[in-house]
Amino acid sequence: MSKRNIKHSYNRILEVSEDAKQITMPDSRYYRRNGKYYPSITYVLQYYPKGKFFEDWLKKVGYASEHIVRKAGEEGTQVHEMIEEYLNGKELNFLNSLGNPAYNPDVWQMFLRFVDFWETYNPKLIETEVHLFSDEIKVAGTCDMVCEIDGELWVIDFKTSNNLQTTYDLQTAIYAKCYEECYGKSVDRTGVLWLKSSKRGPKDGLMQGKNWEIYESKRSQEENIDIFMTVKKLFDLENPKHSPIFTEFRTSAKRKL
Repeated sequence: MSKRNIKHSYNRILEVSEDAKQITMPDSRYYRRNGKYYPSITYVLQYYPKGKFFEDWLKKVGYASEHIVRKAGEEGTQVHEMIEEYLNGKELNFLNSLGNPAYNPDVWQMFLRFVDFWETYNPKLIETEVHLFSDEIKVAGTCDMVCEIDGELWVIDFKTSNNLQTTYDLQTAIYAKCYEECYGKSVDRTGVLWLKSSKRGPKDGLMQGKNWEIYESKRSQEENIDIFMTVKKLFDLENPKHSPIFTEFRTSAKRKL
């Protein structure tokens, strides 16, 4: 696709490495690698059954569901961006130069929970926003953070949702598999840094603080990968071409006088 088509496409295409591009659309995300399209790990996981809890929630909130999901997504994105800035050495302040709040208080509190985690465990940062892929299972994705804690290599994803979901286990397991394939290094542990936990504070033997915790799957890495591969089969059945649909449109219009 030419640069002109990319610029005026309905999709958003981002360079993520020399051999891959991230292609984001309203309802899907792909990575283009060596002329082939790999679906994102989170896109594949949309095919995991939502379950009765999700159905009951939809019945309860009705038409407000789209607004709730969009608001939660926006807050999650902002928290991720703040963490990225913090890890890059930028000082963040709740109040701006005029003395007014620069952030939503709920967003700021979630960010402070990350700071509490970081100052408590003092991880050795390897990389953030790590773009990963697997040529073996033909998926790609972006992991929030790879770091070392007490000499162990961790793959960690940040979550700001109200509840932990089974797909988080699968997501971090595949991130670890992709990391090992990309870098040739074994991942010791995977986890979700949940910034809306109900934990009341530190507890011996557990990685947690006030309203945050590192959640580790109760299933093995192999079990989570097997479950993901089952979901991937369903995804492949529904999306046999593994290719995004590009829609182009005009980006300006002016009435002739």
